[in-house]
Amino acid sequence: MASFGENKYPYVQHRGGPAGFIKVIDNKTIGIVDFSGNQQYISTGNISKNEKVALIMVSYPQRARLKLYAHARIVSLEENNILYNLLEPKDYKFRPEQMMVFEIQAYDWNCPQHITPRYTAAEIEQALLPQKKYISDLENKVKELELKLSQK
Repeated sequence: MASFGENKYPYVQHRGGPAGFIKVIDNKTIGIVDFSGNQQYISTGNISKNEKVALIMVSYPQRARLKLYAHARIVSLEENNILYNLLEPKDYKFRPEQMMVFEIQAYDWNCPQHITPRYTAAEIEQALLPQKKYISDLENKVKELELKLSQK
């Protein structure tokens, strides 16, 4: 996420979380729970003075890159329990600090040419399951045939 500071310089800060941590609120709005991080709050300070931000989202497995221009706002955890329940990542250990809501103003799908496909260990493990089953089936078949041969 890029925000713009009073010092006249843009500031870029990584925002991350588990798969699906960015939630769709409606057809023009997305949001996140902002996790405890580097304790600098530069993005938060910038947004308090200038709500315009740019986001870039990359899916390495799909070689897709989405650029968003948005108006951002910070929402305190106490301010909106319904929103927090919508944005809260399930089955993920984290310490929430606040929420960020982004009203999308424009977007563009960017060229995938230089996106190197990357996968998590869990994604690779899932992709290999059919091959592992095939190998296991073959190994069992070999054992059966060896047993038959040894009984002759």
